[in-house]
Parts: sequence; C-alpha cells; structure tokens
Amino acid sequence: MDNQLRLNKFLASRLGLSRREADSAIEAGKVTINGKTAILGAHIDKNDKVCYNKKIVPFDTDFLYLAFNKPVGYVCSRRAQGDAKTLYDLLPKKYHHLKTVGRLDKDSSGLILLTNDGDFAFKMTHPKFRKNKVYEVELDKPLAPLHQQMITDYGVEIGDGPSRFKIIKAGPVEKLIVILSEGRNRQIRRTFASLGYTVTKLHRTQFGEYSLGDLKPNKYAIIKV
Repeated sequence: MDNQLRLNKFLASRLGLSRREADSAIEAGKVTINGKTAILGAHIDKNDKVCYNKKIVPFDTDFLYLAFNKPVGYVCSRRAQGDAKTLYDLLPKKYHHLKTVGRLDKDSSGLILLTNDGDFAFKMTHPKFRKNKVYEVELDKPLAPLHQQMITDYGVEIGDGPSRFKIIKAGPVEKLIVILSEGRNRQIRRTFASLGYTVTKLHRTQFGEYSLGDLKPNKYAIIKV
C-alpha cells in the first residue's frame, strides 16, 4: 500500500478535477482500472492502466500553472454565456486544457490562476485552507463607518449565511481594499448590495501567495509553485 495512490486523488491531479468530481466520475462508471469498472476508495500504482471515458490517464504528466489578468466582460467557463465571451478566447489553444482555480464573474477583472493540477486547485479553493484573496473595490457611494464595522466585526446576512471580510479604505472613501478568505458566489457584490451599495469595480490583485504584480490586462505568465 505504501507505493499506491488513492484513485480519486490520482484523477484529480491528472485531470484537473476536484476530489468530489473525481468521486462522481467513479460512481458514474466512467473510470476503469485494468479494464474493470473502478469503485470508490480504490487504490492504484504505476503498473495499473487507468482509463477515464475510455481514454488512458497517464500516470506521469507535466503540471502547468498560469496567472492571467482577466479583463471585464469575459466569463471563466469554457463556454460563452450569452453575449459574454470566455477567457479561453484570450489564451492560446495550447492552454485550453487548463481549468480555472475558482472564478471571477463577468463584470470583475484581475488575477485568475489556471492549472491541470487538481491537488493545487483543491488546496487553493477549499475553505479549510483559508487562502486570502485581495480585491480593489469601488462603490457607487462612500461606505458608512457603521456599515464597514458591521461587515468586518459581525458580518451581514446575504442569504447563504453571514458574510464577513476585512476592509481597508484606500484614498477616496468609496475606494476600498477588501481581503476575503471565503469564496462564495459574488460574495463581495452581494454583501455590499445588502447594505444598499452597488459595486462599480471589482479587481482581484492577489490570491494566496500569488499576485498580479505588473502583469498587464489580457496577459498571462507561467508561474512556479
């Protein structure tokens, strides 16, 4: 067992899936080991032939990690949504197999990480690892001190539980730096909206230990992890 690897971890790391997605693929009968349908909890080693959707999953693969400065107006999914194009339209085809690590909505810009390393994606996005994300945020009007205290000290209800994050005022009072360790859907926008504000700009500058630095909009860079 010392030389064996758990099947769902192997699939996650090689296919860029989450552990949950890997388990779902196994349960759906999409994975075989040496020609036999795999079961949850299975282990493998280098001598095993693993297939996903009838295609061999190589035991050894090269992992790749990109930082990309996403512009406003593009979604992070592989398919366009309505009039909004996907960020993959801005990347060379040789990187289209990479999956985004978390997401930014169409109206937001800034740092997106992409990789084919499922373990890396899991560690960057699972709540238990509490990776800080830093955003430049602008509101349609100045943030009241009471509302800032409510968000930072107590949290405000946004429908799926209280939302709490750190706010630092930067320059004019409607310009803020937000530091968030969660990753709920449109959390920053919904938090301010619950108090009567509209976010007019949301730009991510940092995700965990990775930052945009001087990376220009629409540009990407290979990073080391």
